[in-house]
Amino acid sequence: MKYFISLVVIASFASIVYGFSIQEEQLLLANKFIGFGTVGLFLIAMPLFLIKESKGKKMKDYMLNEENIRKMRKKEKEEPENQ
Repeated sequence: MKYFISLVVIASFASIVYGFSIQEEQLLLANKFIGFGTVGLFLIAMPLFLIKESKGKKMKDYMLNEENIRKMRKKEKEEPENQ
């Protein structure tokens, strides 16, 4: 999965760069390459990366609820100020 995501990212960046490089000669084709590169990054690579990285993690730990707010305040009081 890691290699597939890397391949999608590299292909998307290559498509965007190629689109900008041919923009003077073929504007319509260049816009297609830039658009497909952007779609590859934000609609394919980013969700796959987020799914891969969030496996096995509890979403409850990252939610802002009363229990986590109390933990943050307690941790804040325990740490001395570094000023």
